[in-house]
Amino acid sequence: MLEQLTGLLIHFIQSTGYLGVFALMTLGSAFVPVPSEITLTFAGFLTSKGVFFFPFVVAIAALGDVIGSLLGYGIGYFLEEELIVNLVKKHGKYLLLSEHDYHKASSWFNKYGNKIVFVAKLIPGVRFIISVPAGILEMNVGKFILYSFLGSLIWCSVMVYVGLYLGNRW
Repeated sequence: MLEQLTGLLIHFIQSTGYLGVFALMTLGSAFVPVPSEITLTFAGFLTSKGVFFFPFVVAIAALGDVIGSLLGYGIGYFLEEELIVNLVKKHGKYLLLSEHDYHKASSWFNKYGNKIVFVAKLIPGVRFIISVPAGILEMNVGKFILYSFLGSLIWCSVMVYVGLYLGNRW
């Protein structure tokens, strides 16, 4: 299954270029199970081949990540937490999201405040869910965008660099 998904993502990126990286990062941050690790390391591989330009692919990927995160923020902002938890219980398995993951992200947000958005963007498995508690707690949207972008910029830089470094061994 993972091999098929990887093949699909690779083909999509090869066919669509920067726009594909942007779209996949947006979807991955908007609760569609698209692993950014595959998207970004393959973009790094293409960077090693001269297809992509490192700073541009990183910026495009981080921007897509933030756009997708804003959808999660909006879900948290406009829906009640009880409804969100019920949706996660009922449909979370399709999004590779558990109620435990949701509550962990919420408790981190409550414990560490707004800056956890920046830190969470660096943690696989948590990076896409932190936006919902930020919306529920009505975090300032400007700060949310800033912290999300900075964390995403670091994540995307590291992952693209890994693919660049691996080159043909990707």
